[in-house]
Amino acid sequence: MGLFQDAFTRFGRVVRSYSGDTAFLHAAVSATANVIMADREIDEDEIETALSVMSANPILQKSYGVLKLEQELHEAIARAKSRAGRIENMRYVGAILERPSEQRQDVFLIAADVADQGGISELEHKVLDEVAETLGIDKAHLLGA
Repeated sequence: MGLFQDAFTRFGRVVRSYSGDTAFLHAAVSATANVIMADREIDEDEIETALSVMSANPILQKSYGVLKLEQELHEAIARAKSRAGRIENMRYVGAILERPSEQRQDVFLIAADVADQGGISELEHKVLDEVAETLGIDKAHLLGA
C-alpha cells in the first residue's frame, strides 16, 4: 500500500503542476499581500520582489505566468485593504495547512522575502507571526536559516 500511495501522491503533484495549483497560488499571494499592506502603504519595490520570488518558486513557475501572478497579487492586495479582506487572505493561507511542510514553508518564505525589503518592520513581523501560526511552522527557525 505504501508504494501505491507514494505513486499516487507523486501523480497528484504532477497533475497539479500542469493544471495549476490554485490553493498554493492563493496562499502565496494572500500571505504576501498582507505583508505588503502591513504598513497600509503599497510599495512598488515590494510588489516587484513578490513577483520575482513567486516566479522563482517551482510550483508557481510551472503553472502560472507573471501576468497571472500579478493579477492574483493585486486582487489579494485589494482584499488586504480591509480587516475582512485580511482575514479572507488568511483563510486562503490556512487552506494549505494539510500540505507538506515544504510547501507551507515556501509560502512563508515568499512573504518573508517581500517583508525583508529594507529590513522587516515590527508591523511586518506581526503579519509574519500570523502567517507562521496559520501555517503551523516555526517562524524563528525559517528566518534564522
